[in-house]
Amino acid sequence: MTTDAVAGIRALLSAHNLPPISERVRLRRAGGFTQAQVAEAIGVRHQQVFRWERGLAEPRGKRREAYAELLGELARKHPLAGS
Repeated sequence: MTTDAVAGIRALLSAHNLPPISERVRLRRAGGFTQAQVAEAIGVRHQQVFRWERGLAEPRGKRREAYAELLGELARKHPLAGS
């Protein structure tokens, strides 16, 4: 399998699978990031990250992919205790 294929599969899987809303804040904090830092990395305002973390909005397109990638990596680095 090519590197492009692997990247495509990861993007496809992560783009549709965001962690539950309750888990998003935990993961961001476990990584030591502020909403402003996440927003800057993704290219949105920090208010948008606030809305994503509260379930008031959902990211779409490339922003969703980027957010899912960040949260997925944080989940690998900071799994729930006892999981």
